[in-house]
Amino acid sequence: MTRVLITGVAGFIGSHVARHCLDLGFEVVGIDDLSGGSVDNVPTDVAFREGTITDNDFVSGLWDEGAFDYVYHLAAYAAEGLSHFIRRFNYTNNLIGSVNLINQSVLHEVKCFVFTSSIAVYGDSQPPISEEVVPTPQDPYGIAKYAVELDLAAAKKLFGLPYVIFRPHNVYGERQNIADKYRNVVGIFMNQIMSGKPMTVFGDGKQTRAFSYIDDVAPLIARAPLVKGAYDQAFNIGADQPCTVLELAHAVARAFEVEASIEHLPSRKEAEHAFSTHDKVRRVFDPPAPVHLAEGIARMADWVKQHGPATPAEFDDIEVAINLPPSWLPKGLPKRK
Repeated sequence: MTRVLITGVAGFIGSHVARHCLDLGFEVVGIDDLSGGSVDNVPTDVAFREGTITDNDFVSGLWDEGAFDYVYHLAAYAAEGLSHFIRRFNYTNNLIGSVNLINQSVLHEVKCFVFTSSIAVYGDSQPPISEEVVPTPQDPYGIAKYAVELDLAAAKKLFGLPYVIFRPHNVYGERQNIADKYRNVVGIFMNQIMSGKPMTVFGDGKQTRAFSYIDDVAPLIARAPLVKGAYDQAFNIGADQPCTVLELAHAVARAFEVEASIEHLPSRKEAEHAFSTHDKVRRVFDPPAPVHLAEGIARMADWVKQHGPATPAEFDDIEVAINLPPSWLPKGLPKRK
């Protein structure tokens, strides 16, 4: 039986990829440090191991129980905007932890390393962005992701490690962590509505993104090692149709059958428009038509209503508080400009 390792298995995308890997008949071992995920997300039949990819001894020990045919690396702290202010934490978790996995995959001759990068590698490139655009990341999160992409290319050239890279964007859906106040705007809006609070929008809300439902992303990631034409390539993956953050807020409000109450916060440094083309992934994977935004939001809203609101979690270990958005300022930490 094909045996695979999935990092970030208790998280949002990782738990869905694990489910699809099980459906493919794979034996799945999943790891997570539970910093942002929950064991409740881990599908039945996954052999779960708690630990962090930054612990090299833990990572190397995963192979003691047997070899892995494929490694799916989804573990990351994916708060792109916050990454400016937690630089050491970002690079330790998103770059050094990834290298620990790549080293072991090389040493144990893994047949395919599947990596979830991010649209953040493109920085503020003019959309719609194709894979032909040379990445120019503008924030530490995107820099870390692109560094891992480059390291995989180097590992392929020198050691022969096959890989597939996906660059998803603005993914939402069931099992997303709605308690995270720094990322996942769909979940943030839903949690604010459930808590009786206005939806907070940075700036004028005219920023555009293409919000991607989880079932348009996770199945392709799971299937990647079986698609030989995908090897040693990078793919944009997600929804095609962009909308503004304000339009998203109104769509979420409609799903909860409430009037949209919006509070505008000071703008923060971010790409004004970020969405990509998906011609390449369609040619290689031939995916089904994507789920419409209204349908995807309705599905996620049903799940959120069943679980109720969550208390937003604070990130206490801010390293650089200069120019930190006021709404992200932990209690007791003085604001600096």
